[in-house]
Amino acid sequence: MGVAAPLCALTAPGAALAATHDRRAPAGPVPEALLPGGAYDRYIAGLAEQDRFSGTVLLTHRGRPVLSRAYGTADKERSLPNRTDTVFALASASKPFTALAVLQLAQQGKIDFDGTLGTYLPGFPAAIADTVTIHHLLTHTSGMGDLLNNREFLDNAGTWTSADQVTTELMKIIRKQPLEFAPGTANRYSNSGYDTLGAIVAAVSGESFYAYVHRNVFAPAGMTRSGFYTRPQWLTDERIAHPYTLDASGRRIDAVRNGVGAARMFIGTGGGNAFSTGPDLVRFARALQAGRLLNPAYTELYLSPKLPKRSRSAPVPGVRSFISYGGPAPIVNDHRLLTHAGSAAGESTSWTVYRDAEWCGVVLSNYDEIPLEAIIEQERTPIVGPSGPRAAQR
Repeated sequence: MGVAAPLCALTAPGAALAATHDRRAPAGPVPEALLPGGAYDRYIAGLAEQDRFSGTVLLTHRGRPVLSRAYGTADKERSLPNRTDTVFALASASKPFTALAVLQLAQQGKIDFDGTLGTYLPGFPAAIADTVTIHHLLTHTSGMGDLLNNREFLDNAGTWTSADQVTTELMKIIRKQPLEFAPGTANRYSNSGYDTLGAIVAAVSGESFYAYVHRNVFAPAGMTRSGFYTRPQWLTDERIAHPYTLDASGRRIDAVRNGVGAARMFIGTGGGNAFSTGPDLVRFARALQAGRLLNPAYTELYLSPKLPKRSRSAPVPGVRSFISYGGPAPIVNDHRLLTHAGSAAGESTSWTVYRDAEWCGVVLSNYDEIPLEAIIEQERTPIVGPSGPRAAQR
């Protein structure tokens, strides 16, 4: 059903990762459950055997690969297997790149966190332009809605044929959306808010959002396979996994060839669907923590909790949920994490930086409807200890 890559069998990009690791001895033994052949490895292999998982998982400690696996098929039509360096669409797990770009511009004095939306982008009604701030947008407290529930967006997103058109048409729709609550009075996940942040990055930097992120995030972090690839590139580049979504009959179909969900868009946005690999996401975490993307003060500002993450579900023992500027920043059994997950048609992703334990965990799948919560718990529990049942971080 899938081909497993052996420990540390990373191709050239992965080998570069191993060559730059911190050579100090790990602080304590690596949990047995996370070693090759351990409980986590067996769990993923079992899912793949049942065709409930296709993709890659990567666990590193202090930059050193502990477990690296690839299962399933990147392109069924061309019989291309997933590899440990296969490129996957990240869905919302790429929002931290957007947030980082905003903080870089803030560090340069070009963006204020309490600056209002109208300061940076024209065309919004005064009720939005004068009340929504950068801080609100970063923390999902702006009151802006979600494009994924917008009929005009759903009807037209697949017809846009250039990056400029995506940005222009997207912002036309967002400008017409009313606020769902007064800014700062609630916390509700907003793709529209992060799409708007992407447009702000472009307006403030004077270059496209995509060019800015490539030059200032991916390149300095050494993320050589990461980018905002276009749909034509997705269709033809053999390095990029095709997303497979379940149709009404329960059969998996190629979402990019059939134009389903996010795969129908010409290119991703500030709200999601950058592309990356497991090794590249570890490189991002290493570059961030080493101060290569932000100075120490702004790195801490990016990573640290800003407000509690409100949830309708019951509290989970051992878990305190917060929002940082970089994404969800829970404290789990007194361990600080930065994490983000994403889901779309044929896309299930998650990556977590375990700040105090010096681990990084990545799950990239080109299947939807996988047991992502359970996978995250299998990864997380040996590192930071058990917690009660919980909802997966979006």
